[in-house]
Amino acid sequence: MIWLTWRQHRAQILVTAGLLAALGLLLLGSAVEANLYIADHAPPGCPGPASTCWDLAAALDDRYDAIYTIYGWMPLVAPALIGAFWGAPLLGREYERGTHKLAWTQSVSVSRWLAVKLVMLGGVVIVGGLLLSAMVSLWRPIFLQKELFGNPGVFNMVGVAPAAWWLYAFMLGTAAGAMFRRTLPAMALVVAGITVTMIALFNLSAHYAEPARAVLSDATVLDNPDPRLVSEAWIDPAGKELTNPPTGICPHRPDVGQSNRNQQAYERCLFGKGYRYAVYFHPPTRFWRFQWTEAAILTAASLAFAGLAIHRTLRNKA
Repeated sequence: MIWLTWRQHRAQILVTAGLLAALGLLLLGSAVEANLYIADHAPPGCPGPASTCWDLAAALDDRYDAIYTIYGWMPLVAPALIGAFWGAPLLGREYERGTHKLAWTQSVSVSRWLAVKLVMLGGVVIVGGLLLSAMVSLWRPIFLQKELFGNPGVFNMVGVAPAAWWLYAFMLGTAAGAMFRRTLPAMALVVAGITVTMIALFNLSAHYAEPARAVLSDATVLDNPDPRLVSEAWIDPAGKELTNPPTGICPHRPDVGQSNRNQQAYERCLFGKGYRYAVYFHPPTRFWRFQWTEAAILTAASLAFAGLAIHRTLRNKA
């Protein structure tokens, strides 16, 4: 069965390996070139938090806009491709072509046939996700030095998250193929399911732990690198939290263009009248707690989808 699984799915494995290799070369080339660019153009003390480094950061954004675009889509596209081209055809194509009637009447039982495929291909998917995580982790310090925990897109591309997402997409696609017995509807369900799941987990992640609370008396920006923000509120002089201060407390004129001077003047006025600003957030020290929590949720869902696929396949093996 292992040899048969390799023969049947080697095209998917090799294409995915080739895409990972191409992506790795792209990330490596951009990182090397960016290092050379930084060495030639960086002012003293850059990269760093100094305001003199902002121009360098803006130049990197413009110079590597295509790389950022590819990177920005990867958290959604990569698992969607795995689910659509690895998971959905696993059973959907067998039913469409009628080959299940031959494959499942041989000496190998249906349960063994499915178990070997799920375990072997699921293992390959996990390894692929971990390889992607390793490549992004090596590339990220050049481009997204501070964005690791607070940026959900980056968070889903490092640590164990890519492996968990890839496994989830694969099992979702497999279950969809078993349910619909068609490949294209299963592919569509995978894309929709991945999108909905990402939105749901993004909203749920605020509850993985009790948010920390910081009360600011002179700024509305948290002085904490890479936090994951949950909510914000103004606190009036009596200590009551408000979504927005009452109108008329301070003049609040809209800013024009990219300037934020009027907003800054409004905030200084509020602080001068005794208002404070509360920020609820998760500090970056909770990175691995959130990684393992999300991975556990996705793994549990993956096992549920695998069980559903096995149940439907054994019931409809005829």
